[in-house]
Amino acid sequence: MKIILSTLNARYTHSSIGLRYLYANMEELQKDTRLIEFSINEAIQTIAEKILDEEPNILGLGVYIWNATQTQELIEVIKKVSPKTKIVIGGPEVSYEPFRVDFSQVDFVLQGEGDTAFYKLCKEIITNTAPDEKIIKPVLADLGKIKLPYEHYTQHDIDNRYIYVEASRGCPFMCEFCLSSIDEKVRNFDIDILIKEFSHLWDLGVRNFKFIDRTFNLNMRFANAILDFFLSKEPPYFAHFEVIPDHFPESIKQKIALFPAGALQLEIGIQTLNTQVAENINRPLKLKKIYENLDFIENQTKAHVHLDLIVGLPGEDLESFGKNLNKLVSISSSEIQIGILKKLSGTTLDRHDLKFGMRYSDIPPYDILSNDLLSFKDIQKMKRFARFWDLTYNSGNFKKSISLLWKDETVYDSFFAFSEWIYTQTDSTWKISLDRLSKLLFQYLTEVLKQDALNVAEFLIQDLLKIKGRIIPSYLKPYAPMQLKKSNTEIMQANKRQAKHAV
Repeated sequence: MKIILSTLNARYTHSSIGLRYLYANMEELQKDTRLIEFSINEAIQTIAEKILDEEPNILGLGVYIWNATQTQELIEVIKKVSPKTKIVIGGPEVSYEPFRVDFSQVDFVLQGEGDTAFYKLCKEIITNTAPDEKIIKPVLADLGKIKLPYEHYTQHDIDNRYIYVEASRGCPFMCEFCLSSIDEKVRNFDIDILIKEFSHLWDLGVRNFKFIDRTFNLNMRFANAILDFFLSKEPPYFAHFEVIPDHFPESIKQKIALFPAGALQLEIGIQTLNTQVAENINRPLKLKKIYENLDFIENQTKAHVHLDLIVGLPGEDLESFGKNLNKLVSISSSEIQIGILKKLSGTTLDRHDLKFGMRYSDIPPYDILSNDLLSFKDIQKMKRFARFWDLTYNSGNFKKSISLLWKDETVYDSFFAFSEWIYTQTDSTWKISLDRLSKLLFQYLTEVLKQDALNVAEFLIQDLLKIKGRIIPSYLKPYAPMQLKKSNTEIMQANKRQAKHAV
């Protein structure tokens, strides 16, 4: 028997920890199993060709929100060309019903943790004892008994892909938009075994560790042990953790303050600062603690922080969202990721559908289309807002000049006006070069907001030239000599003041 494990990652640089768990636990069938990864950007028929070149008897596919549609197309091709190939699918996208993508052509669906369940099903398929039912719901995996996947990251993976790791599964919180809330019990792996595995990865050359735990800083013993592991190593390295914003005990604070710049990234799911909206979705919100911890991270650590806000939550209008954004920008210089609410199968978001008029797309990623407070047009505008926010504020390319947008107004209102204007110029949110984007920002600041061109040019030149190898765009070149002259004048004046002070 030949068994293929595969998935379509969102990008080539991503890797599937889930498939590696399955491969690690294939027991005597591992010698007949091969893992092949693709990306959603590859042609589906080419992917099918490469899979069928292996002549698999069993094909296991990982299905996620970002690859569901492409995976359905892949299954259709494979079943037409090789109908005898048994196809087993699993992953978050098919672990809960209803299915909103047609997977009727598959032979089996593993709903939930398939670490050892996939091996068991393969054995049953081989011995013709497979169950009659298509949908199989295995019990939760015993984290103390399953084999860990880390030795199955290849040198090619280490050199070219992100390496994903985890210390726990599950989440104790009940946030209604999140699948992790379904599994209320948090289960931890053996920390001593984990540290040994991470040490082995380190010895192989891994320096980029992305933890997929939903609440890394929940268990202090685990969190401290893992932070100590990295602090004992010589930089450069990079560790990414998803953390809850209101739980930073002193021991954690002391440790994250020790990480050098560029070594630590904290992803913090704020989602909303509106207490009523948070209550609507069963999300605990301790504002005082959140503000205290963000202040600490901002001013006493070198961690790179990624904050999340969501548009479209039940009961939240644009005014409330705007206040959230204004507050975060006022207390943090961190990246702020603006997401659009999605309704995933398995969550309890649908209980709000009638009260708040929630309407969602049935096509992945199942994002909100409108509700009683936000029209379809509002949502479309906020999608563009989020995209232009990424290109300018989050990109880091306009650290100085972007703040000119809200020099005299609130952040949200000012950026909303800018995003509306820039869309009239581009009619698109994609494939906008840095040169064009900077020129549009210059135009808006000088022509629409009537700001001093020389001052705007000064900020933009500083932003654009902070990366070695960049050149001054042609539209800014007329201002460059004036900037140089202004800079020299300021230096001379400073020298005179210094000399006068010395006398």
